Amino acid sequence: MANYLVTGAAGFIGHRVSSMLLEDGHTVVGVDNMNDAYDVRLKEYRLARLQKMAGFTHAHQDICDYPVLEKLAQQQGRIDGIINLAARAGVRYSVINPWAYLAANTEGALNLLELCRHYDIPKFVQASTSSIYGANAPLPTPEDADSSHPLQPYAASKKGAEAMAYSYHYLFDIDVTVFRYFTVYGPAGRPDMVMFRFAKWIAEGEEVHLNGDGSQTRGFTYVDDIARGTILGLKPLGYEIINLGGHQNISINDLIAILEKLIGRKANVVYHDQHPADAMANQALVDKARQMLGWNPQVSLEEGIPDLVDWYMQEREWARDIKLT
Repeated sequence: MANYLVTGAAGFIGHRVSSMLLEDGHTVVGVDNMNDAYDVRLKEYRLARLQKMAGFTHAHQDICDYPVLEKLAQQQGRIDGIINLAARAGVRYSVINPWAYLAANTEGALNLLELCRHYDIPKFVQASTSSIYGANAPLPTPEDADSSHPLQPYAASKKGAEAMAYSYHYLFDIDVTVFRYFTVYGPAGRPDMVMFRFAKWIAEGEEVHLNGDGSQTRGFTYVDDIARGTILGLKPLGYEIINLGGHQNISINDLIAILEKLIGRKANVVYHDQHPADAMANQALVDKARQMLGWNPQVSLEEGIPDLVDWYMQEREWARDIKLT
């Protein structure tokens, strides 16, 4: 069995990746500084679940602090791979505070690549984003589509991490897999993401704030499918950029209709102008993930959306108070 360092372990995707690795008998050092980029109660909920599992250790550290990361690597002795899921996420807030995104997403990745270089860690998995494809991507979007025109600092910071990872692969022969995630959803998701927000607003009888007219589409993928694909990316690949997600496309209006039916309550939709940082559509071409990793999404929207709603209703006593960012 292997010993993995998973950054952002209390995050939405990081929690599921860590859980699956532990279930497979590996050990996981989960690095997470538990910052308040969004309501920390969600991170505490996920972390508490991980801490009940054998083989998990939480390192309450920041990937922007390289000396602390060095001490952690020295204490571990052997690390078989780093899965970097720590990030400042979300396109809109990156326009307000781009410095936080550059520090966490680009400099943080650099620090972890330096760990790989100096502590003989052979594998590095870097989380990136579909936002990197910008406004005019072909649909479905292949990995070789233009990614040099990001629409906001969030995507630009991820592009920087990808480029840095390539340079370390080239110079130091670190095996790197970059995953460009498309819209991810599921239980205990991020409160700034559309499914969580809409489910909460509809369930609590609050106004549903919608940017644009709702005709915009997203390719959604369930978090467990994303986590499985991420773990498959631990195999030796050299340097590869691989799309994960987006296998089922749906308009925001249709998503609201599904949530209304599941929750049993009509949405009170308030329309706002389309945000300039938002793309009108995204959908992944995932042929490369299928061919290189043998990955296929298994959870349909018809299964996954009820899972999210059921989770919210079960945890409603505290989840209704979660602040939406």
